[in-house]
Amino acid sequence: MLDKLFIFSQYLAPQLAISRIAGKLADNEHQPALKDRVIKWFIDRYGVNMNEAVESDPTRYPSFNAFFTRALKPGLRPVAPGDSVIVSPVDGVVSQLGQINNDRVFQAKGQHFSLVELLGGDSERAKDFIDGQFATIYLAPKDYHRIHMPLAGKLREMVYVPGKLFSVNPVTAENVPNLFARNERVAAIFDTEFGPMALVLVGAMIVGSVETTWAGVVAPGGIKTVRYDGSEAPITFEKGEEMGRFRLGSTVIMILPEGIAKWDEELGAAAGVRMGQYFGVATKT
Repeated sequence: MLDKLFIFSQYLAPQLAISRIAGKLADNEHQPALKDRVIKWFIDRYGVNMNEAVESDPTRYPSFNAFFTRALKPGLRPVAPGDSVIVSPVDGVVSQLGQINNDRVFQAKGQHFSLVELLGGDSERAKDFIDGQFATIYLAPKDYHRIHMPLAGKLREMVYVPGKLFSVNPVTAENVPNLFARNERVAAIFDTEFGPMALVLVGAMIVGSVETTWAGVVAPGGIKTVRYDGSEAPITFEKGEEMGRFRLGSTVIMILPEGIAKWDEELGAAAGVRMGQYFGVATKT
């Protein structure tokens, strides 16, 4: 009953307004006493391990978002070696992973969503990933919220897709159809030595914004599609390099073409992962 009320309330709530206001408050640097109280409550409520942070003193962060996107101490997330080794892009929990069935991606308990819709409604953009492999990773409030590259690659295209801002926790994933293809999101398409790779950064309720290292804050914003065709300096990343951040957390979906990825057999729904850990292996077709 409580789960149904939670879902129903999200349909009624002014999702965008609530999330945008939350984002502005989280960026506020003019009320340090209030900011410190909120951060202390958040750490206690969610069990955030500040010993991992470069700056372990919560009062030293100028805003809540600065705390939320905190950097980790060097060496705490070693990147699994090997050019063909795929690593986890984030700290989090695997929601689902497996094979895409034509255009359908498994969400949870009988729910699926459209790959084409997830990538902005462009069938040409999605065609490389039909029948491919996907992994959906949920970032809890306590997690490290920077996003890193699973493989080395060169940026081909970025698309911002406006949408709803439902929560993306397991309860919502089991009950809201087409969830990840409905929410606001940023999809980045990379070329790797094994073929194309998509990383989709999905927004959610209370998420202040989504940003990338090359374009800054993308969502919310007016950017729709940017193609990087070689007319400017190429934007390239090493495996494990930071490519984006969530300012108030959400979900990352990693997608590779058919026959490219073999996920670690020990991974499955509800498996905890850390950025940089072995996630699978890529092969050339």
